[in-house]
Amino acid sequence: MSKIRVVVVDDSALVRSLLTEIINRQPDMECIGAASDPYVAREMIRNLNPDVITLDVEMPRMDGIDFLSKLMRLRPMPVVMVSTLTEQGADVTLRALELGAVDFVAKPKIGIANGLQLLAQEITEKIRIAAKARISKPAQPVAAVTGNTPVAVPASIGRLSTEKIIFIGASTGGTEATREVLTALPADAPAVCITQHMPPGFTRSYAARLDGLCRIAVKEAEDGERILPGHAYIAPGGRHFCVEHSGANYIARVYDGEPVNRHRPSVEVLFLSAARVVGPNAIGIMLTGMGADGAKAMKAMRDAGAYNYAQDEATSVVFGMPREAIQAGAAHEVLPLKQIAPHLIERLRSTAGPSLNRV
Repeated sequence: MSKIRVVVVDDSALVRSLLTEIINRQPDMECIGAASDPYVAREMIRNLNPDVITLDVEMPRMDGIDFLSKLMRLRPMPVVMVSTLTEQGADVTLRALELGAVDFVAKPKIGIANGLQLLAQEITEKIRIAAKARISKPAQPVAAVTGNTPVAVPASIGRLSTEKIIFIGASTGGTEATREVLTALPADAPAVCITQHMPPGFTRSYAARLDGLCRIAVKEAEDGERILPGHAYIAPGGRHFCVEHSGANYIARVYDGEPVNRHRPSVEVLFLSAARVVGPNAIGIMLTGMGADGAKAMKAMRDAGAYNYAQDEATSVVFGMPREAIQAGAAHEVLPLKQIAPHLIERLRSTAGPSLNRV
């Protein structure tokens, strides 16, 4: 089997050396080049034709975002971003994912040598995933929803639903897939609860970005808050998120705990609560991601009366999580990403009852 051929792009000689060593320790991959800036990287990519590149965000002469934008427009290929764990770093990293980067690694701000060695397994796993990912030219940037922005208004569902809750699980490629679903929902959509595999420090910025793009309000979930229609709640990075009953209301539970299926937050945790607490009023959506997190719990949702969607292979960056859910018998419909929200809205409208004001 041929090895995954990687080019490392980072302005730090220490980081280039460490990443090269980490990659070359793996039996299934090799670092075929290390570039100090995007101009050197451009020639390496042209001459060496790597399978994956790792790309630093902050570099001289041309920053990583500008380089990524040009690369994905002219020669789309798998990219794993290397980002510092800061609020600004989170915003830039989310922009990189929007531009088409497959995933990112949050490198430590101090103790870089020891820190990267501790992240070696995460780095190499993400390179392996990126090597198998479906890469396409990024879509046009999505404008924020403002009074001066010509954004098509999604069809109204007709009335707020206080009983239905939409549950979304996603991993690799999921930040943009979730954005695709949420921006297509009208302001009177049911509540949405989301577990996206992300580390601490990134989900607050992610929620804020989505809040500026969507008709529904989007925020990071807080323990004990009510789950309300017209709102979406994202599991905080590094913490589990589920729903519970409190009297007649649904509330969020956010807590520390052991990883489930190697993840915290885990889709399994959220979806099991959907099956247990929400039952037939739940709607499940499994989006792109590596692994099987949430597949068994999504089947439990279906057994409890929920209606479930899975993203199809052709539009998934990584088909692992949807495939596992489909094979488990959890999905009622398997759809291209852009069709999930329209099908969901039509189902909500058709099942809302005769008092619905159809638009």
